[in-house]
Amino acid sequence: MDVVCTPAAGAVLPNHPAVREVIIYDKRGKDRGVVGMAGLASRLRARRYAAAFLAQGSVRSGALTLLAGIRERIGFSTSAGRAFYTTRVVSPEGEHHASRLLSLADRGARAGDAERARPRPTLFPGEAERAAADALLHDVTAGVPIVALAPGSIWATKRWPYYADLARALVAEARIVVIGGEADRPLSDEIADATGGRSIDATGRLSLLASAEVIGRARVLVTNDSAPLHLASGMNTPTVAVFGPTVPAFGFGPLADRSAVAEFVGLECRPCDRHGPRRCPLGHWRCMREITAGDVAALTRAFLVSTPRSS
Repeated sequence: MDVVCTPAAGAVLPNHPAVREVIIYDKRGKDRGVVGMAGLASRLRARRYAAAFLAQGSVRSGALTLLAGIRERIGFSTSAGRAFYTTRVVSPEGEHHASRLLSLADRGARAGDAERARPRPTLFPGEAERAAADALLHDVTAGVPIVALAPGSIWATKRWPYYADLARALVAEARIVVIGGEADRPLSDEIADATGGRSIDATGRLSLLASAEVIGRARVLVTNDSAPLHLASGMNTPTVAVFGPTVPAFGFGPLADRSAVAEFVGLECRPCDRHGPRRCPLGHWRCMREITAGDVAALTRAFLVSTPRSS
């Protein structure tokens, strides 16, 4: 299988045994505009692909496959780019998004199949990622469990506000590692202050695949409804996922074999947005504020006291 994707998405695909080639579509860089799209379409046309599965669903990606001369173009009937598709699949309702995407592969033939196993994504960090993780975790004492925390999100209302309190509660029981991008450094600094400098700051220091390697070494990841949640699913790391304005029923909950969801149920205003608004529409943000550090610590400790992972 060849995958056409953005540079960010392509960063997690190296070494994957199911992927023959990653073809980067740098739509904001060298492939930007009509000329850039035409150039990439020409390169794809030369490969004579028989079919394209349009998971992303945009008008741009639909137009690209048409220009590339790909005869069969499969995507969801609700996608923005559906006018370019030759086969339109009805997205299965009530399923995880991983299952929905997999339904494209069988052209929707098993839609509604309650017996279909829920797929779990997989990631394959390589030598470079393992070396980066070794360098980051060089002073972690053997046998001490690692708790990875991912306090960030590009959506402000999806950032649970009590990660520093959680770290303070757990620092005597585990080594805390903070995962995230450069923009999450202030959140990591708060956690460092709460733990007396005993946390490890990985924010902005690792690639996505190296972050996945570190998450894979953790006993448990605590994360918002954000990218690290999906990295943990790909590494099968036990996950405590904190959901506020969004809900797992949207199809983006954890897929690790062992996971728990922290959420404040019973709010009539929840969920309020598919992605999470910049501000709480009602101003109280109770969906996150009412989830206490004690609640999440209890869920996290359940994984700390369980049998350590073998891989």
